[in-house]
Amino acid sequence: MKSFDQLRIVFFGTPDFAVASLKALVDAGANVVGVVTAVDKPAGRGKQNHASAVKEYAVANGLHLMQPEKMKAESFLEELRDCNADLQVVVAFRMMPEVVWNMPPMGTLNVHGSLLPQYRGAAPINRAIMNGETESGVTTFKLKHEIDTGDIMLQQKVAIMSEDTAGTMHDKLMAAGAELLIKTVKAVAEGTIVEIPQDKVDAGELRNAPKIFKEDTFIHWDRKVADINNFIRGLSPYPAAHAMLGDKSIKIFTSEPTPVHLSVKPGTFETDHATYLRFAGDDGWLYIKELQQEGKKRMDIVSFLRGYRG
Repeated sequence: MKSFDQLRIVFFGTPDFAVASLKALVDAGANVVGVVTAVDKPAGRGKQNHASAVKEYAVANGLHLMQPEKMKAESFLEELRDCNADLQVVVAFRMMPEVVWNMPPMGTLNVHGSLLPQYRGAAPINRAIMNGETESGVTTFKLKHEIDTGDIMLQQKVAIMSEDTAGTMHDKLMAAGAELLIKTVKAVAEGTIVEIPQDKVDAGELRNAPKIFKEDTFIHWDRKVADINNFIRGLSPYPAAHAMLGDKSIKIFTSEPTPVHLSVKPGTFETDHATYLRFAGDDGWLYIKELQQEGKKRMDIVSFLRGYRG
């Protein structure tokens, strides 16, 4: 057995969510012998190539960096083999072929932003809030063929508060995931991990977390206002819930549901042009607190209404 600081680790990740885990490994004294991230991609108005958050951290800290265009390319596989990793760690990265995740003798572990087997998929944080959950968490598990189905290593629960959005939960789970990763890798080094197959976990009816596309973000006003509010929270700040205000498209970031008997059609909106804008749902009004009109900046409702002439 090797101690925690002797384990040779290759880290796979791309966005900020992954940086927290990579930094936690480095700060804890782990032997990170390689970092794999996405190739630079054009972004912004000028379509200039931008590095991933993980690349920026790896370069700033002198870590060996790999950016394969194709995961099965022999040149990449050879470079990965040369790292001679004991263990690989994956956080917020794309799907990997078996030749990659099955390479190290200790396998590859993943940090996922839900309490598996609930919310398998690409958008666990968004989907949990959209569905009105009051609890989420992070899971470390071993990778295998089917996505997010590997044996559970450790889990940590995190409460979802009524004011939480996908943005605030992202930050909470990012920190919790980094903390849980260190506990997991240390337990792997000590040989104390007891892996649990997901089909042995009594989690009730399973809910999945498929990727969110633009067409998934439009509000259906014929729902209960509490459910619409959860939908908005789960998409805030990105990609944001979309609706039409007259003939203009708007993004809604925060709202407040007020159940009350209505005689107007769901989707009807009212405003006093000074302090409130509200939409009718199935069982009440949804008051809009923060929004962004197409071509404008995000603003609070009073600032928006000051310039609204609809």
